[in-house]
Amino acid sequence: MTVSLDDLPIRDDLRGQKPYGAPQVPLPIALNVNENTHPIPADVAEDIADSVARAITGLNRYPDREFTELRESFAAYLGHNLSAEQIWAGNGSNEVLQHLLQAFAGPGRTAFGFAPTYSMYSLLARGVGSEWIAGTRGARFEITPDDAARQVREADPDVIFLCSPNNPTGTPMSLDVIEAVYEASRGIVIVDEAYHEFASADTPSALTLLPGRERLVISRTMSKAFAFAGARVGYLAADPAVVDALRLVRLPYHLSAVTQAAATAALRHSETMLRTVAEIVEQRDRISATLAALGYDPYESGSNFVLFGGVADPHETWRRLCDQGVLIRDIGIPGHLRVSAGTEEETTAFLDALARLRDE
Repeated sequence: MTVSLDDLPIRDDLRGQKPYGAPQVPLPIALNVNENTHPIPADVAEDIADSVARAITGLNRYPDREFTELRESFAAYLGHNLSAEQIWAGNGSNEVLQHLLQAFAGPGRTAFGFAPTYSMYSLLARGVGSEWIAGTRGARFEITPDDAARQVREADPDVIFLCSPNNPTGTPMSLDVIEAVYEASRGIVIVDEAYHEFASADTPSALTLLPGRERLVISRTMSKAFAFAGARVGYLAADPAVVDALRLVRLPYHLSAVTQAAATAALRHSETMLRTVAEIVEQRDRISATLAALGYDPYESGSNFVLFGGVADPHETWRRLCDQGVLIRDIGIPGHLRVSAGTEEETTAFLDALARLRDE
């Protein structure tokens, strides 16, 4: 007899839910999940491999539960006079966000974000038994300080997610919005800066707002700018008291010795690892300019991807691009698709394929 989810005593609030997941199709050009498509430089990969090899000799012992060296490395990378006591890390930024929700959300509490935004926020919130409240954005997916503060006051959430720049729209977020939301709220305010390294050089980080704001958290990831998606390493900066709260909910020894060694080694080469950012930004801007020339409507992006409108049939366009070996993302916004900026060759393949569809 075949058993389905409906036959199991699953939580009532999880019935009918769908797991997170982008289509994984083995196509030559994969520009659908905002990865850094540039490989890790050979000399850096060699140092990471050496560090991992040394860690392997001690795998009979549990890893450093407090991942002290890694936290010190993250603090040094972020700057802003941060200390290791203000840093937390996990297996990808999603686990870091889950820790925050486990500590500050949960049954009977609410989490809030301005839709459309990263779909994992609502899934993580529901996973800990919290209600998800979706706020709204402007016509071009922008958020103003006054409107943001008004919505937050009305919702009065326990946890607030601010994606800066926003996924899936790429929309930049000013510090004025973050300050306004913080002042209008009583709960934890999480600024997800997963794509911050791709913003313009003069874009200040929310890290500048941390002093004196004990409810503010800034989340980052190594998956994007560091080309470290397969390593699964995310981290945050916050008041030390917030970090103490996360110790209450994390699993013992949640970061393996191998993960700690690989991430610490990569951070030693942060300047080299981040050299691809400028090239990715160049390809992102090239995508935006070419999409506009083709008659589409690209949105302003501070990330490594471009959302574009003016697509008559997004799913059909997505399918026909797949037929040409190019995978992008149908994110469910009517009339829109999203594409990650890849290497020059990958970007060219996407733009040429899209131009052929238009000509047909």
